[in-house]
Order: sequence, then structure tokens, then C-alpha cells
Amino acid sequence: MNQKDLMDQEEPGSLKYHNKRVAVTKSFTFDAAHRLERYEGKCKNLHGHTYRLVVTISGYLNEIGMAMDFGDIKALFQSVIKAKLDHQYLNEVLPEMNTTAENMIVWIWQQLEMAMADRGYTAQGHRLEALRLFETPTSSAEIRREWMVDDENDR
Repeated sequence: MNQKDLMDQEEPGSLKYHNKRVAVTKSFTFDAAHRLERYEGKCKNLHGHTYRLVVTISGYLNEIGMAMDFGDIKALFQSVIKAKLDHQYLNEVLPEMNTTAENMIVWIWQQLEMAMADRGYTAQGHRLEALRLFETPTSSAEIRREWMVDDENDR
């Protein structure tokens, strides 16, 4: 299908160029303190990080050609993650877990996915695709949609 055919099949007045799923990514920071349990390195002591969370959400374009407004992603982050974790002692505000980046990223995924469903984003075709949580500029944990499927072979 050529470009003219694609444009002709769009609704009149639409600014969409295509009907493909597209992912958009936004990065955020928050500051928090924690300590690691049953760990024999320096991180067993109370310490803090400026965490950087990279959020990737996909969706189909709306009539003005956007998959998801970056402002909506920011509002989601601020109300669901930053409001709960920023300037907090993570060992007290997160569920019972060792506050490793690997544990935290799954909790963050679950919180964002529930909030997206509650706000109607999931019903509109949006989905969380990937998260990356940086604990330091060079150390991060990552999770992707395909890894979040429960599989008995993963255990």
C-alpha cells in the first residue's frame, strides 16, 4: 500500500499517518533511601539513591497522531510512583521485600499496570512495554512485557 492509499483510508480531518502500534518512552527521577537485608556488602547500611525510571508505553495513534501524550505518562508516574516513593525510606513503604532494583521494578510494573487499567488507558489499547530502573548512572534493572507472563518454567 502506498502513502496515498494509507492517507485515503484515514478518517477526514485525521492527522494520523499510519495504524501501527508505536511505543513512547519517558524518563523520570526520584530520591529514596534503603538498605539491603541479608547482604554482606556496603549496601547493607542505610544509603540513598537518585533513581531514574525509564517508562515505555505503546499504543495506537489517536486522531492527532499521538500514541500517548508524554504529559499523561508524567501524570501517571507522579501520582502512582513518585507520590509513594520519592524521599521515602523504601524498606518501610514497599511491601515486604528486599529493596533491590530487581524487586522494585516488578512492584513498579504492577502499580503502573493497575493504574493504567483504572484510568482507561488499557481499554484504549495502551500497554506497558518496558521499564528500566537505574539505581546509579551505570547500574540498572530492566523488565519487559514478555517477561511478565507467568510461566511455570520460570520458577
